[in-house]
Amino acid sequence: MIPFFYVFLIINTLGFLVMAYDKYLAKNHKRRISEKTLLTLVLIGGTLGSGLSMLIFRHKTAKRSYLLKFWAIILLQMLVFYFLYRYDIREKITL
Repeated sequence: MIPFFYVFLIINTLGFLVMAYDKYLAKNHKRRISEKTLLTLVLIGGTLGSGLSMLIFRHKTAKRSYLLKFWAIILLQMLVFYFLYRYDIREKITL
């Protein structure tokens, strides 16, 4: 269980930092990080870090298309966790 915590922490820290760096690039009129990359970090588990960075740096908060994709990923993650919890896949996996 502890290794999962560290992976979660690393992915969310990375999501936070990449979103903050993209805001820095935007303010300095430099080449930006693609939305696909930002959303991929959210999809693989960086939801909290990316979301926190969005709020702190006010980045991507006015872009409707990005927000729709961001919230769709959150909904998908919630559904996955619900079904994992509901059907408790640990019982079905035999080692």
